[in-house]
Amino acid sequence: MQSGMRTRAAVVGALLGLLAVFTGPGSAQSAEPPPTTVGNVTGFAAEGSVYELAAGPARARVSFVTAETFRIELAPDGKFTDPAGRDIVLPQGPPPATHWYDRGDRYELASAEVTLRAYKAPLRFEAFRADGSRLWSETKGLTWNQDRTTQTLARGADEQFYGAGMQNGRGNTSHRGKTVEVGVDYNWNDGGHPNSVPFYLSSAGYGVYRNTYAPGTYVFGEPVTTSAREQRFDAYYFAGSGSDALKDVIGQYTALTGKPFLPPVYGLEIGDADCYLHNANRGERHTLDALKVADGYVQNDMPNGWMLVNDGYGCGYENLAETATSLQQRKMQLGLWTEDGLDKLADQVKAGQRVAKLDVAWVGAGYKFALDGCKDAYAGIEANSDARGFTWAPESWSGAQRCGVQWSGDQSGTWEYIRWQIPTYAGASMSGLAYTTGDVDGIFGGSAKTYTRDLQWKMFLPVTMTMDGWAANDKQPFRYGEPYTSVNRDYLKLHESLLPYIYSHAHRATKTGVGLARPLVLEYPDDPKAATEAAKYEFLSGEDFLVAPVHQDAVERDGVYLPEGTWIDYWSGRTYEGPVTVDDYSAPLDTLPLFVRAGATVPMWPGGIRSYADRTPGSPLAWDIYPQGTSSFELYEDDGVTRAHRTGQYATQRADVRAPKRGAGDVTVRIGESRGAFAGKSAARPYQFTVHTGDAPSGVTLGERKLPRLTTRSAYETAAQGWWYDRDDRGGVVKVKTAEQRTDRGFTLTLKDTSAVGGAVPGAAATLAVPTGRELGAGTPGTVAVDVTAGSRDATGVEVSLAAPAGWQVTPAAPVARIPAGTTRRVEVSVTPAKDAKPGEATLTATGRHRSAGQDRTAVQRFAVGVMPEPPATASWAGDLVWLTSTNGWGPPERDRSNGESGANDGRTLTLAGKTYEKGIGAHADSDIEVYLGGRCTAFTADVGIDDEIDGYGEVAFSIEADGKVLWTSPKITGASTTLPVDVDVTGARHVRLRITDTNGSKSGDHGDWAAARFACS
Repeated sequence: MQSGMRTRAAVVGALLGLLAVFTGPGSAQSAEPPPTTVGNVTGFAAEGSVYELAAGPARARVSFVTAETFRIELAPDGKFTDPAGRDIVLPQGPPPATHWYDRGDRYELASAEVTLRAYKAPLRFEAFRADGSRLWSETKGLTWNQDRTTQTLARGADEQFYGAGMQNGRGNTSHRGKTVEVGVDYNWNDGGHPNSVPFYLSSAGYGVYRNTYAPGTYVFGEPVTTSAREQRFDAYYFAGSGSDALKDVIGQYTALTGKPFLPPVYGLEIGDADCYLHNANRGERHTLDALKVADGYVQNDMPNGWMLVNDGYGCGYENLAETATSLQQRKMQLGLWTEDGLDKLADQVKAGQRVAKLDVAWVGAGYKFALDGCKDAYAGIEANSDARGFTWAPESWSGAQRCGVQWSGDQSGTWEYIRWQIPTYAGASMSGLAYTTGDVDGIFGGSAKTYTRDLQWKMFLPVTMTMDGWAANDKQPFRYGEPYTSVNRDYLKLHESLLPYIYSHAHRATKTGVGLARPLVLEYPDDPKAATEAAKYEFLSGEDFLVAPVHQDAVERDGVYLPEGTWIDYWSGRTYEGPVTVDDYSAPLDTLPLFVRAGATVPMWPGGIRSYADRTPGSPLAWDIYPQGTSSFELYEDDGVTRAHRTGQYATQRADVRAPKRGAGDVTVRIGESRGAFAGKSAARPYQFTVHTGDAPSGVTLGERKLPRLTTRSAYETAAQGWWYDRDDRGGVVKVKTAEQRTDRGFTLTLKDTSAVGGAVPGAAATLAVPTGRELGAGTPGTVAVDVTAGSRDATGVEVSLAAPAGWQVTPAAPVARIPAGTTRRVEVSVTPAKDAKPGEATLTATGRHRSAGQDRTAVQRFAVGVMPEPPATASWAGDLVWLTSTNGWGPPERDRSNGESGANDGRTLTLAGKTYEKGIGAHADSDIEVYLGGRCTAFTADVGIDDEIDGYGEVAFSIEADGKVLWTSPKITGASTTLPVDVDVTGARHVRLRITDTNGSKSGDHGDWAAARFACS
């Protein structure tokens, strides 16, 4: 009867107590003794690149690691210690040449790139680049008390701060003015900080890594104070340079603590987790039953790379080798949740395990234990197979980026969950965490719609998984029926197609430390909005994709910020010139707001494959190109599974594109030779190109040879080679096929007399928009308004049509002879939904074929309409009506029974204060149920309260909303409150929402009843 917490809650509570013991004294409640500040310098010694300064009994030590990286230690008692030892910081090369000067009031300690000033009275540090620009400056010397040691730095007028690891709900925008906790708190929700990292970086071009296992508090105020709960100080400093200073700092930090690992290709495919042995939530079953779920992916033509078959407390396994072999036959790998330690790992890996998921239940207290677990599990996979180590963990520390995926823990699938996760993972990349993610739609709660919306954007993260067994319903992407299954399949396959792009970035991360998911500020550090709330709920996937997830129950997305440059709508081909904020972006269920940077050159696998294993050495490689100026991309390839790449068995192939910066001209694509070798490398392969130009070329040549022009889609699809200009595809696309080309030789493709992305006359094409809120009745004739706006040139011969679901009838509108440049004409298109059309949201596509600037063009726009059920004509029970939406905090809401447990139809008789009700709705906060009244009803009545099955606890508020306006809200209601009668006027309301919200931050027991809920209608 209680929501949302797994058995692990008790374990977490115990571990929190142990963690407090492990991490040392001090708490928010205890009064801290006054701090001691380091005093005047009383001694100085130099030995190579290491310098020691005495300040009374205290000792400070400065060690240069590289020309850009140095370390400062302080021992208040004069005795240096290093609790982290060699756990985190990796062995480095020989130290750089350094020199020092006594300037009277200070010592200057310098490498070729950095000068550190050590002022004498009192000891205080200040860091400068070789060009004299200041990196940072202490406003006072290091301070300490028995609980913590603190550094205090001046904050620049416009200085911004990032990092500190995975900070839920934060991180891709600046920490300036905020307090950030660095330490595991086992809070996996908004505001928590699992997978913390004691590293931060500044827009001033420097970074700081606190070399410790002690948790800390970073206050990015004026001044900046950063403390760790220990009576010692140990920090490494990194000096970045150039326009990519932030990336440079991340690179230096990960050179010190370890570059991100390179996952196997199957690890970049979605994973699936559940308990398949004696599952209390799913009934008696066995490990081999996992194969039935694996078959569901195959039968539904959906990618899935791996499965955890024992994800549950106390859930073991059986028939492990048979399960592993059978999964491999289905092109998947076996994973295990390491719930009982690592002592069995060797045998499990030999039986076929290739993924290890760690968890708080066995990791134990302390960051060292967690980090050791990550490293040991990673090494255990590699010691007992030829596979690459691949681990997942919900709590970790610096250094974990070299051995595992950082996963944000147990959450509930809601719109709010989607919202706060967006900045979380992109922000974590600022700490060198290249692989961070959360379960699709959480493990609790959720709905078909939130699952689909969550999966969409997570396909632009490098890794993710879906987890079963804890929600009311199974959470595989094929469980929800249409249209959800098809939409989920499309995005899973898009991710699969993008694996060459994603895998190449994964390889880059092993060199640079920079992951795929990035905040805008990492690529646009000089953009004043990139570090602000304007860009908080979007991120970059590599340099080329800007992703702005839908995080509300809506069919539009507002506030999409596009930075400087040209950006192309991935679905329609419409171009935008940044910086600009896009509002009213049409985003029906199947549309993730997604934009591509002009100049992008994206390698892809074509063909809609289900698994990387479907690829053969002769499979084609595709390049999706958005030509503008000069651009390039280096594709990385290896066998994808073994560790042979570490001994040089891999290959790279570079694509270079030359195009006009704007407007008309030739486009040249140079595909270089593939350099390097590995098992299974293609000796020759065909290529496909999709070149987004907006204007048809006069011809296409491959080297000196002209390729044949094809005039229809079917001709192009059946041809071995040739090209076709598809005016209907995303504003006009040139599609090119080649016969097999040897990979040890390069070749050049030239598109003559075409243009950069956006067309020969930029902005000439018309655009389409469809006003939101249109509702149609099933089987009832209606109209849809399409607004056609001519671009910079007149649009002539405009023909508007709609693509609608099967069974719908559409009558194209009469052609419009001319729409003058810059003006808008509304066109009404007649539409009749099918009689059996399912109530709810339906996606349609408007197409506007026209001519402008001497070219035939096509504009497209996806949009949503609401299909409404027949409104009630007589008095009706709320539980008997069609529910357009029905989200719930614990299992599904129930008709004519209490919420009960997490399953469907498992409630009891509705009971409030001892009175039972035959009719009504049993729900759990947060709950939202929408019904359609069509303006035919006048009143809503009900008795509300927390169901007696809860036995006196819980706290909620009820509310009623009509057409976006709140009509009534209850006071707080607890399990001990009396039943509250409701009588609300809903005259004229078309849509009514019945909401129950949690009011005390604890959703346990929030079983709210709309008892005898009834609408008076006529």
